[in-house]
Amino acid sequence: MTNKSAVKFLWLALALLIAGCATYETAWDHRVGAFTYNQAVNELGPPDQRATLADGQTEADWISRYSTGTTAGVGTGFMSGPSGAGAMSSYHQSTLRLTFGTNNVLNA
Repeated sequence: MTNKSAVKFLWLALALLIAGCATYETAWDHRVGAFTYNQAVNELGPPDQRATLADGQTEADWISRYSTGTTAGVGTGFMSGPSGAGAMSSYHQSTLRLTFGTNNVLNA
């Protein structure tokens, strides 16, 4: 494989990696008043944290971790020898907090 072919391959691989890491976000506003705690557990899995508030409502947190991007480097080896490549990923943590009323229906 020539250096140009290797570089093209790495760019293609990077593009596919980025496309595969696209995240899907849910619009929660339209679920208020209709989405139940049990539906949330079925869709998101058990919450990472759950608390019953003083007024009887349930507050539940789902923590997600996802890649914020990948940095890639390519060395062609044009002047000093063999070519090489490397990649490094970083991650971000986000928390989804949902509050369910005493009837277990989403209210915030």
